[in-house]
Amino acid sequence: MPTVITDDAVTLNYLDEGTGPAVVLIAGFCAPATTWVLQQKVLVHAGYRVLALDRRGHGASEAPTYGASMERHGRDVADFLAAVGVTDAVLIGGSMGASTIWSYVSQFGTEHVRAIVSVDQTPKMVNSDDWSNGFYGLTEDNRGTFFDNGIPDTGHGLPKWKSVPSLLKLALALRAMPKMASPDTPPMKALLADHAAQDWRATIAGTDNPYLMVAGRDSQFWPAAHAFESVENNPRGRSVVLEQCGHAANMDRPNEFNTAMLEFLESVW
Repeated sequence: MPTVITDDAVTLNYLDEGTGPAVVLIAGFCAPATTWVLQQKVLVHAGYRVLALDRRGHGASEAPTYGASMERHGRDVADFLAAVGVTDAVLIGGSMGASTIWSYVSQFGTEHVRAIVSVDQTPKMVNSDDWSNGFYGLTEDNRGTFFDNGIPDTGHGLPKWKSVPSLLKLALALRAMPKMASPDTPPMKALLADHAAQDWRATIAGTDNPYLMVAGRDSQFWPAAHAFESVENNPRGRSVVLEQCGHAANMDRPNEFNTAMLEFLESVW
C-alpha cells in the first residue's frame, strides 16, 4: 500500500486504483479502508480513481498515542489530499468516516471538494431537545460514561445475524476477514468520546457543494430521519433511505447503495 506522512509525522496507508475523477473513501470507527472493496471495484469500473484512506489508528496506518480527535482526523484528510495531489474530489465517508469529512470541511472549506456522501452517520450523536436523531439512549447527562464499555447494544435496528451474509460477501471479495482495529486502546476510546461530543449540523447546513445523506432504515445506532432532516435547510443536500438496511449500509445493501452512489456521482461530475 502507498503511504503519506501527516504534518505531525504519522504515516497513513491508502489504496489507490483506477483513473479518472477522484473519489476518496473513508471508513468508520475501527474499520479499515478495505471494507470499501464492494464499492471500489464498482467505482473503478465506472471510470473513477478510487482512493481509500486508512485513518490513523485504523487498518495499516500508524496508531500513535496522540491525535485521537475529530479535529486531527479532519486535518489528516487535508494532509492526505495535498500529498496525493488531489484538488477536486468526491469525499465518501461511512459512519465516523463521514464525521471526519465534516471535520475537514469545517476547518478547510470545500475548495478541493466536488461533493460529499455521508453513509449512515447522524450529524449529532447526543440527543437533545432540538435533536432526537442521536445515538439511541445517548444524552448530555450520560455522555461522559456512555461508551466506557464500548459501543452498547441499543436493541434497535437490524439483528446482527442478518448482517452475516454481508460480512461473508465482504470476506469473499477480500479473501480474508477485514482487519478491524481494537476499540479498547486509550486513543480509540478518546476518539470515540470526542466523536460523541461533536455537532456537525451547522457545517452541513452551510456547505456550498452537493451532498448526499444515506441512511439505513434499520440502523442499529440512530433513526433514519437524520438523513432527510439534515438536508431540510440546504438546497444542495439530498437524502436516501435504504430499506432492510442496518448501519453498515455499503456492506448490508451494497447493490442498492452502489446504485444511489453512482447516480449521485453522475449528477455532480
